[in-house]
Amino acid sequence: MRPFLPSLAAVAVLQLAALVSPGHAQPRPFPVDTASIATIHAAFTAKRLSCRSLVQQYLARIEALDKQGPSINSIVLVNPDALRVADSLDQRFARAGATGPLHCIPLIVKDNFETLGLQTTGGSLALEGWKPPQDATMVRLVKQAGAVVLAKSNLAEWAFTPYETVSSILPGYTRNPYALDRVTAGSSGGTAAAVAAGFGTLGLGTDTGNSIRGPSAHQALVGIRSTMGLTSRAGVIPLNATADIAGPMARSMADAVAVFDVIAHADPADSVTRDADTRRAPDYRRALVRGRLAGARVGLLRQAYERPTLDPEVKAVFERAVADLRRAGAIVIDSVRVDSLDAIQRRQQGGCNRFKADLERYFAGRAPNAPVKTLEEILRSRRYHPTVEQRLRDAAQASELPEASTGCQSRERVREALRVAVHQLMDSLQLDAMVYPTWSNPPRLIGDLNTPHGDNSQLFSPTTGFPSITVPMGYTRNGRLPAGLSFFGRAWSEFRLMELAFDYEQRTRHWKRPPL
Repeated sequence: MRPFLPSLAAVAVLQLAALVSPGHAQPRPFPVDTASIATIHAAFTAKRLSCRSLVQQYLARIEALDKQGPSINSIVLVNPDALRVADSLDQRFARAGATGPLHCIPLIVKDNFETLGLQTTGGSLALEGWKPPQDATMVRLVKQAGAVVLAKSNLAEWAFTPYETVSSILPGYTRNPYALDRVTAGSSGGTAAAVAAGFGTLGLGTDTGNSIRGPSAHQALVGIRSTMGLTSRAGVIPLNATADIAGPMARSMADAVAVFDVIAHADPADSVTRDADTRRAPDYRRALVRGRLAGARVGLLRQAYERPTLDPEVKAVFERAVADLRRAGAIVIDSVRVDSLDAIQRRQQGGCNRFKADLERYFAGRAPNAPVKTLEEILRSRRYHPTVEQRLRDAAQASELPEASTGCQSRERVREALRVAVHQLMDSLQLDAMVYPTWSNPPRLIGDLNTPHGDNSQLFSPTTGFPSITVPMGYTRNGRLPAGLSFFGRAWSEFRLMELAFDYEQRTRHWKRPPL
């Protein structure tokens, strides 16, 4: 399915070409591919940029690069109302200033978030054409803060795989902007590729086991997975309600934290967030202060990443990152272990596949607007990518509700035991955070499912429900392929993790634009 593009996007391509042509008197276009919230807002204040012009330039970049040229293939559709929204924000700015902290910030939204007036598919042709009558809570919050939903991005269908971004709603693979023959990691790969390629300033993704942090690491972005219960999942197509998290992806800590400060709130539509307003920091943006690594106690969580297939270049990049932490004044405890981890994992008895129950409950809550009611309907439709058929059929075999399943009950006991063990470990060593490479191996070649993947994100943060932030830590393969550093901590410790990750980011400055 090709994205719908307003005709003005094509006009904008010609306008941009004119602006950079020899002898043209007008100023050069705004650098949207490196833009931040701060630089955009400064340009608005100085009257060097309008919201309409900014949105036009992003639309032009999408048209020039997503299905043409390098063909990143990250965008399912663009918002046909984006320019109308931009005009309304310009009018508001002229009357009363900025709408909110995200005033006219163009946002890429993963296509499993409900978006009012826009198709929402979860990557599946089975939902093609479905337009929910409301926004997901997180989408509503960013809009209220002034953001422009610019486009919906591709994902691994139903968010199933952390390894590649391919779906039935958009033909072909999404490509990594840093190396077009490489994967984007998992299901939020479309958002990550689009933000890295400069198709939007910020992005929203989801993370059940990896899919904010993995794609962020593969595309040199910051990705934040919150404590379970600090951010709402209402209006997001579920994969596993006990592990699903939604959150920001951005080219900098400052931008990711600005979004996080907007979305970290209690939501009556998601009962897991009932304590969010009492647990959240008053202002997460205050964590963005240099020098907070000095004296911080940081443990190397080798259990998360040490395996025989650890790539030597990733290992070397990580060792340099650890040296940078020490130079910044952090007290690095060389090896920390959850000694009871193996015993805890052995407590799992039986399987627990929640997808059918969670998905059917989700659609029941959207009646009569829901496009389907059951997983069996999806299977009968045959409207899905062949690579997900077995996953769908396996999920359809689940005959018990999760609450009655002994395997799911066992899984919850494992989660609680690991939460206790991680807290005990961190308390015993007085740790502020634990760190590890987000992936132990570089991005694989598209189509390669045989060489080691290196995903380190599936265990600690999703199982405990504790927060984790990934930031760029360097590049492998002659400086071409990004690698990420994960900061993992206790429940509700986002503010402290942000302090540490921001200080590391500012000291190392690893982000660079992809060679598009």
